[in-house]
Amino acid sequence: MAEKSHSPHRYELQRKVISYHWPDSLAQTTKPIPSVSLIRIELPKMIAQMNRENLSFVIHVGDFEADPRPYNRAPTKISMPCVAKNFKRVKAVFQTSKHPFVLTPGDNDWTDCSKLKAKKVKPTDALAMVRRMFYPKGKSLGQNPMPVVSQSSDAGFAKFVENLTWSKGGVTFATVHLVGSNNNLGKKPEPKAEFIDRTKANTAWVKKAFAKARADNSLGLVLLTQANPAFEGNWTGRTLGRYFRPIASLGVKQPKKKKAKRHGYDEFRQLLLKELATFKKHTLLMHGDNHLVKMDKPLWDPKAKRFVANFTRVETFGNPTTGWIHVKVDPKDPDLFTFKPKMYRAK
Repeated sequence: MAEKSHSPHRYELQRKVISYHWPDSLAQTTKPIPSVSLIRIELPKMIAQMNRENLSFVIHVGDFEADPRPYNRAPTKISMPCVAKNFKRVKAVFQTSKHPFVLTPGDNDWTDCSKLKAKKVKPTDALAMVRRMFYPKGKSLGQNPMPVVSQSSDAGFAKFVENLTWSKGGVTFATVHLVGSNNNLGKKPEPKAEFIDRTKANTAWVKKAFAKARADNSLGLVLLTQANPAFEGNWTGRTLGRYFRPIASLGVKQPKKKKAKRHGYDEFRQLLLKELATFKKHTLLMHGDNHLVKMDKPLWDPKAKRFVANFTRVETFGNPTTGWIHVKVDPKDPDLFTFKPKMYRAK
């Protein structure tokens, strides 16, 4: 398919430098007190700081609450997760954003809810509540919401309100509902029905995002999700060896043989390879999950025997560090995107 040329109006839009903030995920901690600080104190203050900046939108990459284990250990020190009261409190904080605010769910927000001891909560029930509360039809959260398109308008995917897309500055953006805890694949030989259903939806949604980026002749595509898809799991030979070499002296050795086991992100990684074989514009994946800020090019192409050059991964902050990634999109920059990690500092 030949790419369309930009209309004058579109070109004027693309000439602008856009920026958006990408706040940290709020995940489990081995100590309950930091989670209270992060969720109840630091996040609202960080959003207040963001409100003073000129931003296009803000994206939260999931885990807006601690998983149940800290609450199980110290229920007087942290809010009970996985219940409507806590979800309402979190949403109220999100709604203080003066910028459009988008959430993609994390495993703490629903997958891990089966670990709550004080109250029996089915993960699928928590997921249904997330979908009801955080995804108004046709628009984002925030005091000044922006229009978004949801996968729920596509035939066969009515419940997937959380998969969203929008365009800004000539770039296509899409959230994809991948979560930690191995994407809720399950531990039995057969994957969970929820995993199968959501994987089908995610596959269709990612294909549609690439198709939209091609049809719009976008400068680039940004995919946003909570989970780290474990790109390193596809590395082999010397590439994998270089990954382990710096820590080998600490006693951390490279596995001699990988176990043949299905992984919860296999379909996503393979789909990226397939789409990027023909899509040559800048493509970003932004996620949370591991609480380690990093930027790299981790998508290994086994046929070409090299990393995919136009694919970049950026991971944001996580507990116990509160922070955000300031992303700028500049059409005049040959790399298109620049990233500036910023730690939250109390004033």
